[in-house]
Amino acid sequence: MEPIAEPTRAARPALVRTLVAAAFLATVVLLVGTAHVARDGVARLLASVERDSTAVDTTSLGTDLDRLERRIEAKRPRGAYLVVSSTDNRFQLMKGADTLRAGLCSTGSYVHLTAGDGRNWLFATPRGMFRIQQKRVNPVWSKPDWAFIEEGLPVPPQGSAERFERGVLGEYALSIGNGYLIHGTPYQRLLGLPVSHGCVRLGKDDLEEVYRTLAVGSQVFLY
Repeated sequence: MEPIAEPTRAARPALVRTLVAAAFLATVVLLVGTAHVARDGVARLLASVERDSTAVDTTSLGTDLDRLERRIEAKRPRGAYLVVSSTDNRFQLMKGADTLRAGLCSTGSYVHLTAGDGRNWLFATPRGMFRIQQKRVNPVWSKPDWAFIEEGLPVPPQGSAERFERGVLGEYALSIGNGYLIHGTPYQRLLGLPVSHGCVRLGKDDLEEVYRTLAVGSQVFLY
């Protein structure tokens, strides 16, 4: 067997880019829960490097990938969980490696709002791993200050009846903490667009399925 040649100086940048891309794919796997994405992606990356005549120890990389997949599999939630892409405005309701439901959603608009008193808000959906903290049926929206400032209205005192609005959150709401919710919307036609104030908006049927499938404590991955 011929020894594996060391990559030339000119070829090393391509190899580095390949390994960085492979690591990125592995991160996506951890969030989305589809290990075949990494294997297919890395296979394509290795093929591209081989076409460029860069010598790569594919056997060693394959072994490392198998080890990585086993580690990812060990970390994959066993129960139902939700994955939301704030880039594509799409969601996946998962159980293990199986997709139970997938579709469009709406996430943060990244609009920046500034009040006359110097307060400001950036309407972005947070990223990371969260857990369902509370589930509500027919939720009532307790409107924060920014909801009035955005509409050019005076801000009422805390606890005022003007603060509470029914029907705008849909039939269900699931809290993931810090005021962020997974909820419905009367603006179904805008699903798939980044138009929310940071919450995750789902369509009526999708929301019902997510509500019935996820329990308090279920994991939610936002990226």
